[in-house]
Amino acid sequence: MWIEEISLKNYRNYQEEKAEFSPGLNIFVGQNAQGKTNFLEAIYFLSLTRSHRTRFDRELITFTKKDLRVSGLLHRLNSKLPLEIALSEKGRTTKVNHLKQAKLSDYIGTMTVVLFAPEDLQLVKGSPSLRRKFLDIDLGQIKPTYLSDLSHYNYVLKQRNAYLKQVDKVDKDFLKVLDSQLADYGSRVIRHRHDFILDLSKEASKYHQLISDQKEELTITYLSSILYKDVKEIQDNFLEQLEKNHQRDSYKKNTSIGPHRDDLTFFINGIEASFGSQGQHRSLVLSLKLAEIELIKTVTGDYPILLLDDVMSELDNHRQTKLLEIIKENVQTFITTTSLDHLQHLPQNLNIFKIKNGSLSQ
Repeated sequence: MWIEEISLKNYRNYQEEKAEFSPGLNIFVGQNAQGKTNFLEAIYFLSLTRSHRTRFDRELITFTKKDLRVSGLLHRLNSKLPLEIALSEKGRTTKVNHLKQAKLSDYIGTMTVVLFAPEDLQLVKGSPSLRRKFLDIDLGQIKPTYLSDLSHYNYVLKQRNAYLKQVDKVDKDFLKVLDSQLADYGSRVIRHRHDFILDLSKEASKYHQLISDQKEELTITYLSSILYKDVKEIQDNFLEQLEKNHQRDSYKKNTSIGPHRDDLTFFINGIEASFGSQGQHRSLVLSLKLAEIELIKTVTGDYPILLLDDVMSELDNHRQTKLLEIIKENVQTFITTTSLDHLQHLPQNLNIFKIKNGSLSQ
């Protein structure tokens, strides 16, 4: 999978811009605050219909403008697909092959991406919400049913929490109805995540051994707030534990257990990775990203597009070399950087773009 061209209209500091890309490596070079990350973000946005930097769509639209459009031509499994996303005061419109998509879950997964940004280095020591977001983005791209189950779960969770906040005395029968729905969708979300982490841990371990020259072993554990030994037990256990927490939830006015409370733990040679060095954290996150690429390829039959947002300077020559060796020509890659000086062993098949004041030149 690779994107041949992309057009931006009123996106961040780009009023009107179009670029054609190499199926191999593409590098955006420019000083800070010129628009390098904005262009990379637009590619991410075209894939996932959202930004990785803000939750507010209005921030994506050029100042003084009321709408934006991002469109591109995607090569996927020997076919070409035009993609388009438009934002306006009326809302969001997504199109695949010029046809409007009724639901976001129908659109997401058409163009898959793996992003490696500086904030990803916080995956190991940052808050659990960062790791849940990592899970949601990856799983959402390769498993549309996950997005649907997660959306239903979040809807019921919002209902349950709103009810707990509104009433002084809880109607236990009504709460049990909400519990049943929450356990149904929540158990599905946990099963999706459980299976995904098994595959991710296995794949990431291979890459981590390669990057660490066989000196370190990486394992990943899914920490669920629902206690279970077998995935078949999750729904019943979820219901049982919700009932046990009725008094606590009524007092605190929120839901104490469920996938919205879950987390991941990383281990290097059996020791929690949070105690490791910065170099180990970089190797771990790099291993995760490479594992994501391989899992997406396994599930979809096509490699995703790799976005490296100002992270090459964070990687030493050894890690840079391993990364570029592994992706080779199979994965279309976009890199943002302020300078080419620190980039080593670049392939021949590449395009270099200079970005200045929201203008791009090859």
